[in-house]
Amino acid sequence: MNKAEQAKENFLKGYNCAQAVLLAFADDFNLDKEAVLKMASSFGAGMGGLREVCGAVSAMFMVIGLKYGYCDPKSHEDKKKLYALIQEAAGKFKEENGSIICRELLNLKENCQTPEKRTEQYYKKRPCQDLVFSAAKILPDEDNR
Repeated sequence: MNKAEQAKENFLKGYNCAQAVLLAFADDFNLDKEAVLKMASSFGAGMGGLREVCGAVSAMFMVIGLKYGYCDPKSHEDKKKLYALIQEAAGKFKEENGSIICRELLNLKENCQTPEKRTEQYYKKRPCQDLVFSAAKILPDEDNR
């Protein structure tokens, strides 16, 4: 199973979009899965229910940072390269899905005051499982190619 399929499966297990994507890549970076799940938990529903940047996109950016990020705050060149990768990935996601903004992707007008229960009806009305698949597929991973 490739990373995109893992991300989709993670979402269907009940993890939020950010958790689903980041968890699929956790082993690649020898990351503690509990720490990954906690860190990504606040990015669900477009950043804690604000319906801003899609959680799958946020996690996509985190994975790119883990793989290509910089540590030297004075390295302008490294920052420039990373930002180019982020913008490229965002462009691909937007081209494939129409937006990187949760409320636009879900065609919603309001924030998420409380998380919805995961039911069969929930999965039928939300494209999130496809969005996490899309985000993970965009990420650099030999299994996805």
